Amino acid sequence: MPRPTRGDHRALAALAAPLAATQLAQVALSTTDVVMMGFLGTTALAGGGLAIVLFNQVRTMGVGLLTGTANLIAASTARRADGTIRRIVLSAMVIATLTGAVGAAVLVGIGFLLEPLGQSHEVAHAARHMLFALAPGLIPCLWFQVLRQTTVGLQRPLRLLWVTLGSVALNIALNFALLNGIGPLPALGLAGIGAATSAVHLAQALALFALMRRDPIVRTALRSGPQGLDTDSVARRILRLGVPTALTYGSEAGLFSVLALLAGGLGATALAAYNVVNQITYIVFQTAVGTSHAASVLVSRDTAAAAPRSARRWAATALTQQAGLLALVAVAYLAFGDPLARALAADATDATIALAATVLIAAAVTQFADAAQNIAVGLLRGVDRAGAGFRATLIGYWAIGLPAAALFAFGFDWGLVGLWIGLGCGLAACAALMLAQFHAATRGAVRPVGPVPRSQS
Repeated sequence: MPRPTRGDHRALAALAAPLAATQLAQVALSTTDVVMMGFLGTTALAGGGLAIVLFNQVRTMGVGLLTGTANLIAASTARRADGTIRRIVLSAMVIATLTGAVGAAVLVGIGFLLEPLGQSHEVAHAARHMLFALAPGLIPCLWFQVLRQTTVGLQRPLRLLWVTLGSVALNIALNFALLNGIGPLPALGLAGIGAATSAVHLAQALALFALMRRDPIVRTALRSGPQGLDTDSVARRILRLGVPTALTYGSEAGLFSVLALLAGGLGATALAAYNVVNQITYIVFQTAVGTSHAASVLVSRDTAAAAPRSARRWAATALTQQAGLLALVAVAYLAFGDPLARALAADATDATIALAATVLIAAAVTQFADAAQNIAVGLLRGVDRAGAGFRATLIGYWAIGLPAAALFAFGFDWGLVGLWIGLGCGLAACAALMLAQFHAATRGAVRPVGPVPRSQS
């Protein structure tokens, strides 16, 4: 790959930093939920954390379905096809609503299957109450994602940060109120934490919509005008990028969900420790998500300009920039593993904290592969090869990662550490396959991403 320049690093960071900050603020919602669960004990932390993992599985697939919206909007902006942007957003909102309704029903159904899948009665009962409270918030959560992708595609991401920071404060207040029962609000315990998060998702969507209406650039872009494509064509283009991206994201989230079930088979302490480590690494992972989105939009732009060498340069910039950041994070894991785990689960048992701190050592290595494969997903989307990313996950996650995790955890009796080592093997294989696909795609002609007016098609 071409060597990135300082200017490349500055340009990528300028777009990626606010996106990563927004991702970090967004994930703070689930982090505060986990912290609140810790005050309810190990069983609530295990069951509630499992519910969050499952919710994130469904939410992540929904987000993946909508992620291509930003690429399409960026391409339309580059081609000055502003009239198409409104139809892209409206089509994405319809897709988000239908997806959210189906996903909420799936979450409710999963709540009744946890005991047959090997979870203890107490853990399954806690997870079920949490899932029922989280499910209604999926639709507004996906509405917010459409609006978010719109601002990213228009390169106006800074508006998102203020919304998500306010959402974190609101979530903390509602968590405390519904957990303990303050004023007219009932004390709902674990279910109150889920209900608070659902309410915050709705507040996020409404707040971002209000801010977008006040932004002159966004407001101008969303005005009606001459249309290059009909609504069905726009929806098909969103789904052409979105379906394989959703399957890719869902495949990854599904692997983490299955690993959570396997961790539950190791006992409540192992599951609680898994949830703590998963949440810590999930926080750090958001920096890679921001870099992936930024690189994807820049690659889409250069792809439209038929500049594959520039696309490869953005890939090198994203990977080296993220690797430097994760090296610092790895040092923090090694030096402060115990305090990090205890900060996230203050009332967890000493055994849970000790196990989580040990697993963080393995996570310090696996995070490099995790970030690389996520960046590669964005790169492939930028060159209209999203399907290649999904096919890579079938091999990396399921043919390599899951068997390795089960072998190391149960066959070699390495427990939760073995589970995480197996995960790292799958993530590394996936990253290698995706980056090879991207390199192959940018050696030849690259298909343009985004709506093309009828006169050009």
